[in-house]
Formats: sequence, structure tokens, C-alpha cells
Amino acid sequence: MKTFYCDHCGSLLFFENVQCVKCNHTLGFLPDVQDLSALEPESAGVWRALASPAKARRYRQCQNYRDRKVCNWCVPMEDKNSFCISCRMDVMIPNLSVPENLERWHKTETAKRRLIYTLRHLRLPLEGRENRPPLRFNFLADAPGSTPILSGHENGLITLDVAEADDAEREKRRTSLHEPYRTLLGHFRHESGHYYWDQLIANTPRLARFRELFGDETQDYSAALKKHYEQGAPADWQTHFISAYASSHPWEDWAETWAHYLHITDTIETAAGFGVSLAPKHPDAKSMTADPKKAAGRKVNFDDMLKHWFPLTYALNSLSRGMGFPDLYPFVLTDPVLEKLRFIHETVVEGQKQ
Repeated sequence: MKTFYCDHCGSLLFFENVQCVKCNHTLGFLPDVQDLSALEPESAGVWRALASPAKARRYRQCQNYRDRKVCNWCVPMEDKNSFCISCRMDVMIPNLSVPENLERWHKTETAKRRLIYTLRHLRLPLEGRENRPPLRFNFLADAPGSTPILSGHENGLITLDVAEADDAEREKRRTSLHEPYRTLLGHFRHESGHYYWDQLIANTPRLARFRELFGDETQDYSAALKKHYEQGAPADWQTHFISAYASSHPWEDWAETWAHYLHITDTIETAAGFGVSLAPKHPDAKSMTADPKKAAGRKVNFDDMLKHWFPLTYALNSLSRGMGFPDLYPFVLTDPVLEKLRFIHETVVEGQKQ
């Protein structure tokens, strides 16, 4: 994600901000220009954007901000929908009469908007192609006595249990499932991989190469997952897969690898936006200088991305350990995994909207 600054006072901003802490200007994200803008009030409910790409265009705040303060995205005045392009993708939201659900939903929406930002940055289709379904979301909460909610994707609809937004509950699940990494954003990136398999791989010429790299997806999915949860991953899974779960079925291998591709593109763009460069003193250590003028995943080739990524992860993991935390990126990219990532990069470039 790129770096944002206040259009009025120049102060550093963050993607989730709703007000500049220095000059107190109201802020809103403008999805049509992919920018977080300071806003000037013009009349009741009408705001003028100060961000130069918006060219003083008029907006109104998303209804989910006005009603519940859970969204900081804006809607152009000519758009008749009261919800922003992210919130209008929701099919269901949790029961907000349950006190903890509002905060959980807020965190869930924040993570989802980061996903939508990246997908739009990569110019990937959100509305489906050739009679395929658009990307939509269900955010649900378990109710006493009801069937437990299963997070997943089906026919364009990503369903997520908002209990994942509770840090203690998510950590409990991460530990019980022996996962090194589990976040809300990671969930969204993984499930979006299933959506884009349907959009970009199924019934296309790329399916043959997919099967060469990931395996035959026609094998029984339910049986494969049952075997995985009963017997675990193969002893040598780290040689061929990005995660243990990726070894369960080719669809899950694709989704896990897709999520990591989004990790890479977003983190490199963020580092470039902050002007991060690495110049280690040891002659054998790799340096890094990411060009902020180039958007990761769009204008650089895959090998150049890796030149940025490997040194960055080494530094990030060392910094995290220095603070007493586990590795920020606890994964190893072997040659087979790199070939899968390269295939995803090529698929994204080919699938970008013109």
C-alpha cells in the first residue's frame, strides 16, 4: 500500500484514519483515485476532496460511516448508491444487537478494505467475467445452539466468522491448527484466491499449467481435507508447499500461494512508499532499493520483486525478533513454491483489466 499524507498540512496518514491528528481535517478514502484525501465540507453531507487526483470532485461519506463509524471510504456524488464500493459488496453482516459484534465487524471491514485496495491496485476484476459471479462477502457470528460458521468461498461469496476479529479467539484457533500465521487480512487474501481461481484459471488455457504446478484439482476435495485433518501434511511438505495446509489439495495450494503473492506485492509497495532501502555492511548480504514510482506486481517483473522481497523479509524478521515477537514472515520460499508464485504473477498480469 502506498503512503498517504494530508493534503492540507502534509502530515503522515494511515489507511484507516478518519481525521488528521495535526490539522483536524476530516479524511476519506476515494476509491476512484485510490487515495486518502482531506475533505472540505461544502453543504449538508457534501464534501470537496483536496487530493489533487480527485480534481476537487464532490463526495459523500459511506452510509456505514454515517450510521456506525465502521468505514472511511467515500462515494462520488453522482453515484446513487449510499454505500461505498467496498461496503456494497456485503451480502450479510453480523447481528449488531450483540455488543461485541460491532467492534468485530469494524475490524473485519478494515481488513476487507485492504484486500479491495490491493485487488484494485492490481486491476483485477471484482464484478466477474463471462457470466461468472461478482465478489461478495458474508460476515456472520455464531449464535448459541446454531451450526458453527465455516469460513470459506463458494460461487463468488466469501464467508467469514467475525469471531476471527477477536485476537484471543484467533490465536486459540491458530495454535490448535498449528498455523505459523493467521490474520484477518490473511483470511481475506486466501479466500480471494479461490475466487480468482474461478475467474482466471478454470476453463481457460492456463488450467494445464496450473495442473503441472499445483496438481489435479478434480480429486475429491472433501476427502482430501478429511485426510489432511486426520493425518496431517506429508513429512516433506516444506519442500513443495508454502504451508502445511497448502498440501491438502491443489485448490488450497493455489489459495495459500495466492495469499502470499498479495503479501509480497502489498508489502513491497508499502516499503517503497516509505522510501525503505537496505544497505547492509556485510558484503554477502543483499541490499534493497524499491522504486516507489513502480507499483509492485504491475510494472516490475517477478524476478525484480524477489530482489526486493528477500532482503526485506530478512530485515523484518530480525526487527520483529528484536522486539521479542515471532518472525513477521515465518515462511520459506523453495524453488517449487517460487515457480508457483511466478505463475500467479503471470496470471495476474494477464488477467488485469485494461
